[in-house]
Amino acid sequence: MHVSLRAKIGAEGAKHIARPRLSLNMKENIAIVGSGFLGMTLAMRLADAGANVTLFESAPEIGGLASVWEINDIIWDKHYHVVLASDRNTRNVFEEIGLADEFRWVETKTGFYTDGELLSMSNTMEFLTFKPLDIISKLRLGATIFYASKVKDWRRLEKLDVEKWLTRWSGKKTFEKMWKPLLKAKLGDAYKQTAASFIWATIQRMYSARNSGMKKEMFGYIRGGYGRVLERFGETLVEKGVEIRLNARVKEIKNLENGKIRVSMADARRHKDTKPQVVTQRTKYAQFQAAAAVAPGFSGAFLSEPQLTKESVVDFPRAKANEVFDKVILTCPSNVAAKMMPQLTNAEKQDLNAIQYQGIVCASVMLRCSLSNYYVTNITDETPFTGVIEMSAIVDKREFNGNALVYLPRYIAPDDELFDKTDDEIQEIYLRGLERMYPHFRRADVVAFKISKVRQVFPVPVVNYSQGLSDMKTSVDGVYVVNSSHIVNGTLNINETVGLAERFFADYNAGRV
Repeated sequence: MHVSLRAKIGAEGAKHIARPRLSLNMKENIAIVGSGFLGMTLAMRLADAGANVTLFESAPEIGGLASVWEINDIIWDKHYHVVLASDRNTRNVFEEIGLADEFRWVETKTGFYTDGELLSMSNTMEFLTFKPLDIISKLRLGATIFYASKVKDWRRLEKLDVEKWLTRWSGKKTFEKMWKPLLKAKLGDAYKQTAASFIWATIQRMYSARNSGMKKEMFGYIRGGYGRVLERFGETLVEKGVEIRLNARVKEIKNLENGKIRVSMADARRHKDTKPQVVTQRTKYAQFQAAAAVAPGFSGAFLSEPQLTKESVVDFPRAKANEVFDKVILTCPSNVAAKMMPQLTNAEKQDLNAIQYQGIVCASVMLRCSLSNYYVTNITDETPFTGVIEMSAIVDKREFNGNALVYLPRYIAPDDELFDKTDDEIQEIYLRGLERMYPHFRRADVVAFKISKVRQVFPVPVVNYSQGLSDMKTSVDGVYVVNSSHIVNGTLNINETVGLAERFFADYNAGRV
């Protein structure tokens, strides 16, 4: 069953940045499916424009891929996230919800693990002395990066195969030694179908960070991580009148004869409560009243659900299984959206189901001591994970009670067998990999080890990707599909996601979609 969050906030919030208040043609009732940063940003913009907004989230917390969890009694990000100085979309939203003064900026270092050795590549001198490449290969690699940073026509690069393009500019030796392992780390074997615009977008973002005014590779984070961001974002949405429904999995969306759109909910299992109650979520920074009055048989919380056991979970009849809206915006993966809408044309369903996604198995490891002083360690050797992200190289260790926090991601296809392995099996595989990479690593230093598995993280940017992309406005009148597949000239990150929301809202408000 869904949990409705419409509550009076008692937590103290910072001042908002003033924005012009827009107005829609009428007081529309709008449903948004999915509470990632895309859905939340759209909800905020539409609410400011005068709409009645209901946000449906199938999970017990908001945030989507940016959601948080508890590791060793610390609430922190489930997946690794940082803010670049050039990420204006993200920074603007964080400032708007009152977190402008919570940023911390740190100069970062980058490592490479290649030929069994951990090397630094954090500045020009280290690049010039990088042993795995000869001087000609370095010059060609540098020229490739510089050239890509100057290219403006990404559509031309989208027509080109990334392997052929990189080999042409960097040479076969450099491609095999450097580019190919890095492409496989993010895309797996799907790199063979990927367009050159993918590497262009990656280079553009990193160059923008260096040219943002700081002239250094500066990464930032919000004190308290995304737990703090989501807490404040959720409070802001409720203050603006947005109704947030957690544990609300949408089953079907249909256009009715009267022009309204029916949103039907899937059956769910809820925690057994004996009477209505107020459920309070306490966090490190504030207190949030999650529900003013939770109906009998329901339970909920803002950032997390109470722990459920087999004995405490029962089925309940749905009080409001169907509701109607004027407009519906789906931010979920394309194939999931296709299943929800039986009225789509066959061609639309085909296009939505054709989007090829890449998944991730990511471990969060809390350690008593650091592995290195690099935020990112790129890996060109064969290892069970495709990179090492040491969050504590950026975040003050006091946030983690003096410990180090490391992420070990592996990007794989949704049907990869790694998804079927148990957490214990994955932990053993990853720990063996750490032992091979870091001679000083000891398992006794592991304080906590948690694994996140997500089968659909980002669409693979294949050659001519944008040409086969469905319109955001579907053939079902009043229904839109807006998701990460519509990020056609960038890589998936929160800044691009927020930018997509801003662009769609501008078009929607102007009547262009």
